Amino acid sequence: MKRLTDSVRRQITGVVLAGGRGSRFAGKDKGLIDMLGRPLIEHVLATLTPQVGRVMINANRNTDVYGRQGCQIIPDRHEGYQGPLAGMASGLHFAASEYVVFVPCDSPLIGDDLVARLHDACVDSSSQVAIPHVGNRTHPVFALIDRSLAGSLEKFLADGERKIDRWMSRHRMITVDFSDAPERFSNINTEADLAAAERVLMSDADTGS
Repeated sequence: MKRLTDSVRRQITGVVLAGGRGSRFAGKDKGLIDMLGRPLIEHVLATLTPQVGRVMINANRNTDVYGRQGCQIIPDRHEGYQGPLAGMASGLHFAASEYVVFVPCDSPLIGDDLVARLHDACVDSSSQVAIPHVGNRTHPVFALIDRSLAGSLEKFLADGERKIDRWMSRHRMITVDFSDAPERFSNINTEADLAAAERVLMSDADTGS
């Protein structure tokens, strides 16, 4: 299993994207949905935090509740719930590290080597963006991004653009094969999704993995 050294981890900020409307989950703030007795975001943070030097939460509502997690809360700097790119723009703006890694708040199965695999691929290929792929499907909201791209993303949004893949394709980007762990990129949009993720986490706990 890939792991980063402490010096490398300190050059990576993690940002959990929790700034959406939750429209696919009856408008609920998905990061705060109960999952096995804990808010969903706590499961994400428990896995992400050991992989990075610092963690921030991108949230536009319930910021006081998210603040109890002990992380800096960063709202979108663009009004109107403009999607994950707005959260990424905030992360790149507020971070002080060389890289910023983004994960959504409704994907609790990210795995404990996600950041290492993305980082190693990015550095080895001299890329500016690294995202996972499983088969022919990419997962761009799970992304490691060079912070130097902050200005580019701000301009992209200012021009009225919103499509995440269109912005990323403008830069040196590598896709990283995660076919060995496709479940990591499952997100929770329904009660059935939530129950399925709970079963995986309980199974992992039973096996000690």
